[in-house]
Parts: sequence; C-alpha cells; structure tokens
Amino acid sequence: MSDAPSPRSAGRSLARHLALYTAARLGMVAVIAGIILGVAAIVKVAIPLVVALLFALLIAMPLSLLLFKKLRTQVNKDIAAVDEKRRKDREALMSRLQGKE
Repeated sequence: MSDAPSPRSAGRSLARHLALYTAARLGMVAVIAGIILGVAAIVKVAIPLVVALLFALLIAMPLSLLLFKKLRTQVNKDIAAVDEKRRKDREALMSRLQGKE
C-alpha cells in the first residue's frame, strides 16, 4: 500500500500536517527567544523582545529544516496528493465539457 492519503482525505491531512509543522516551528522560535532572553538576563544585558524574536527566527529557520524533516516531507506528500486530486478533477470536468464520458 502507498503512504499517500486517499484523495478524499488529502485536504484534511494537509491541513493537519501543515498546522502541526507551523506550530512546531513557532514553538521552536518561542523556545529560542526564551533562551536568548534568559541568557541576556543572566549576563545582565537588556535585549528587546523584538530583537530576540528576530534572532530566534534566523536561528530557527535552518534548524527546522533539520529537526522537522519528517513533518516537512509529510506536508510535501500531502500537497502532491491534493494536486493530483485537482488534476484528475480538472481532467474529468474538461472531459464532460467536451461531451466525452
């Protein structure tokens, strides 16, 4: 059997996996920003929250590619399944419009 979701559940699967991947990445940004602010507090340096968040974003981008590879791969599979369903639906519609069955 294939790992690809059925065409009927492809959209739901994509939404679920995309939400999970987004939440994981945002969580990583929050954790890294917290670490930056914590270290800054320990060494008694004032760092604005916006600056800590920007650095956390820069650090989290490449880290998420490594740490969340499985989630990203699943999102890509779900996108491919949704695209395949749309392509088949479009072909069926064009066939009906041309009078073919």
